[in-house]
This record gives sequence, C-alpha cells and structure tokens, in this order.
Amino acid sequence: MQNRTRVIILLVAVVLLGTVGTGAVLYAADRTARRDQVQPGGPPVASGTVTLRTPDSGRQLLFRNMAWGPHRDEITAVPADRPDGPRTASGVQCLRFHAAAGTGICLQAQHGALDDTYRAVILDDHLRERRSFPAAGIPTRSRVSPSGHLAAWTVFVSGDSYAGSDFSTRTSIVDVRDWNLRENLEDFAVILDGHPYQAHDINIWGVTFADDNTFYATVASAGQTHLVRGDLTARTLTALHDNVECPSLSPDGTRIAYKKRVPGLPADAPWRLYVLDLATMTETATAEQREIDDQALWSGDGTLVYVLPGDYGADLWTVPADGSGSPRTVTKAAVAPAYLG
Repeated sequence: MQNRTRVIILLVAVVLLGTVGTGAVLYAADRTARRDQVQPGGPPVASGTVTLRTPDSGRQLLFRNMAWGPHRDEITAVPADRPDGPRTASGVQCLRFHAAAGTGICLQAQHGALDDTYRAVILDDHLRERRSFPAAGIPTRSRVSPSGHLAAWTVFVSGDSYAGSDFSTRTSIVDVRDWNLRENLEDFAVILDGHPYQAHDINIWGVTFADDNTFYATVASAGQTHLVRGDLTARTLTALHDNVECPSLSPDGTRIAYKKRVPGLPADAPWRLYVLDLATMTETATAEQREIDDQALWSGDGTLVYVLPGDYGADLWTVPADGSGSPRTVTKAAVAPAYLG
C-alpha cells in the first residue's frame, strides 16, 4: 500500500511539474509575441527617414526605441524640444548607439542557431553601413568624437555587470578616415601616480572624446577605478582621479559626469551620479539619488541625460549638472541617446 501511495504521489508531482513547465513556456512565448505588438499607452512610432545631419527643423534626439511593437530596438528620432512626440523609426536595429557630425556607431547582435555574436558597425549620415568590426562580447558602451572622425565601443568579454569584480572588458577605437583600429586599449601604457603601472587585471571602459587625439575613460585594477586621460598618438592612459566610472565630457570640455561608488550602498547597486570639475577636481553630487548604471550624456553644458529602468526596459531622465533641481523624465521606452545639432 505504501509503495502504491508513493507511486501516486510521484505521478501527481510529475503532472504538476509538467503543467508548471508548460505554463512557463506559454507565458514566455506570449510575452515574446506581445513585444512585437504595439501596446496601449506606448509612444507612437512610424517608419520614416532618419539621418545623422541636423535637419532644418532644428536639433534632434536619437535613441534606441524600447517600446513594444514592430519598431522595437530600432534607432528612432524625435525633435529635441519635443522628446515625447511621435517617433520616426529608421529600420536600423542597435543594442548600443551614439552619433556625432554625420557618423554613427551601432553595436549589433547577430543571432545564430546556437550562440549570438556581436559587431560594431560604423554608419554614414544616412545610417548606411560603412564598415563593421567583430565585437568580442556583449555591447555595453559606445561614443563618437565631436568631429565624427573617431568611434569607440566597449564590450563585456566575460561577465555582464560592472557591479562585481568578475568581469572583463575590451574597448576599441577606430579612426573612420583611414580605418586605423586600436583594437584593445589595454595595449596602451598606464601611468598611475606619475609612474608606469602594469597589472594582469586591467580593464578599460567608457571612452568619451575631447578631440581627435585626447579622450577620457575608466581604468580598473586591484579593485580600484581611475579616471584616465588618453592620448592616441602617445598611446598612454594617465590617471587623474579615483572612483570614476563611465565618464562623459561636457561640451565645453571642463567637466566630467560619471557614476561614483558611494560607501554604504548595496554591493549590487553602488553608484550615484556625480560631476567632476577637471580644473579643481571638485566633485558635485547631482540631485539624482537613485542608482545609476549608465554613461550619462550631456544635453547641453548644464544638464545630463541618463537611463533608468522603466516599464518597457528603460526610460530617459534628466537632471541639472550643478547639483540643483530634481530629476525628471525626458521620454519613456528609450536608451542609448544622442543629440544632433
């Protein structure tokens, strides 16, 4: 009798597990299908012409559209002064994107039967592919220099988060005029505290350009992060300030917006948004008190734009760079912004 009871219990358990498993598969399939359908209350998106040149109508904001529907993941454009307005979809899909002066950088996934691969695509001013480069891992950061001559990208070679220590990155810079590729900035000489520094655990990410030779980035080693000034010609990375990640240079070249690890915050959510004065090395905390895991973008000399989690995956927010004011939403269902004009 006891054996019979055990068999019945086992059969019931198998049926229940099968039902739960089937339900989970059906739920996932339904959610995937709904991602391709326009959802009520989402931003209006329609196909159209998107370029990387400032139109006569004025300044534009481009970003990866995260709203569910047929144009999800496409680069879309809106007037900068009406970011919540109807979106024009380009048809070009990117995981990460940035653009300046008629050049775009688009980090894409190529879905295979067993694994995904990734590539960095250089786009012309009509979002047509000029050239592509294999990317060694999951895309995470991208930037184009103000002149449009240089493009940079960072990928996770292993791991998928900056929060812990178990990750490895690779950062590349290409000159689109002659396709000179610096495939891995870890080949550059690091100067820390005025002395050459070498270590097996160096990681570099988050390039932001000053001009066609000078850039800033984060170098991490031995559990510490440093803001470095890069010199493409000299192939050097000189440390300037500690505890700086994902720097973003202001349009006037005087300040760096960045995410800073703040003591006492959770290990998996340690960052707040700060601004560093490069002349005095004075740090200013912004009014954004939520956790930031993004490379902020300057929408002008006085304001920052950044990503926070939202209903469709991510929303764009803004806050003054001087510590005043309060955060407010720019637009929902958007990531990887770039201002043109």
